[in-house]
Amino acid sequence: MRIAVDVMGGDHGCGVVIAGAKLALEASKKITALYLVGDQSAIHASLPPRGFRDHRVKVIHTSEVVTMDEKPVVALRKKKDSSIARAAELVRDGEADALISLGNTGGIFAAATFKVGRIDGVDRGCIATVIPRQGNEFVLLDAGANVECKPFHLAQFAVMGNVYSRDVLGRKKPRVGVLSIGTEESKGNDLSLAAFKLCQKLDLNFIGNVEGHDLFKDHVDVVVCDGFVGNIVLKTSESLAIAMFSMLKRELMSNAKRQIGAFLAKDAFQAIRKRMDPEVHGGAPLLGFNGMVFKAHASARERAVASALRVTVEALQHQVNQTIAAEIARANEKLIAADNPRAVVPA
Repeated sequence: MRIAVDVMGGDHGCGVVIAGAKLALEASKKITALYLVGDQSAIHASLPPRGFRDHRVKVIHTSEVVTMDEKPVVALRKKKDSSIARAAELVRDGEADALISLGNTGGIFAAATFKVGRIDGVDRGCIATVIPRQGNEFVLLDAGANVECKPFHLAQFAVMGNVYSRDVLGRKKPRVGVLSIGTEESKGNDLSLAAFKLCQKLDLNFIGNVEGHDLFKDHVDVVVCDGFVGNIVLKTSESLAIAMFSMLKRELMSNAKRQIGAFLAKDAFQAIRKRMDPEVHGGAPLLGFNGMVFKAHASARERAVASALRVTVEALQHQVNQTIAAEIARANEKLIAADNPRAVVPA
């Protein structure tokens, strides 16, 4: 497995990204080549003091970086030698199987769309975010890439999310739901109502509409929505988790009696914190492209970078893209037939 890592986009410099890559290489022999893409002088200056002697590591020099405040498509067009552009080109040209970046989300999505390219039959790629809850996780998609969607897009997101939940997260028969304002089939806006009808026609374990309070119960495994709604859900969930831990800590430290109780329950609190730790997941996959594309958190430290590489390896090992291609092709036949019963679907 050959993976290109854009080392220039993180908040903590390329040294942290390189240290995380070193951890991943030490943990996995399945990575046969790891391309560190970015400014060569910065990369060499950031190599661990004792050296990075793994023969699988190759440095790809670039002279430009797409920054967080730039317009993604414009920056990608102007900065042809940016680290994210070159990493995407390695995947496009067949020199790498996947890319990981901590940089500008829009820039990564644009590079995936215009350089890596979408899987045949996929109309829109999407961001799939794995969100932890009691017992297991659920996949939320789209988590912010496509603000405006058509029902057809949501149906394809459902297919791709189903593949990822089943093959990477290990859900035998993922429960797929459309995020709406009520569980009744008649509830929702025009987009969710139409997406509901399309998802009913697909080979999915489709459970219908799900509401916000269903997400953190063991009720649904794949939550489908447009990127506008999905990003609000994601950011709200993240901020709520931080607020809850902050309030709990303040209350537990308010007097000696509570502090004793907190000490006795320390292991339980640490288990919950570990469960909610974003560094375990490392970021989010971008699904629907001709190569695995993984967006790691801009604030990721070494362990999160290593986790991003681990999850990418798992996705490659399970041949997620090949499965998505096959299942999207079958889904499209059903969706075309549903839209026009007289349509002749190519063999």
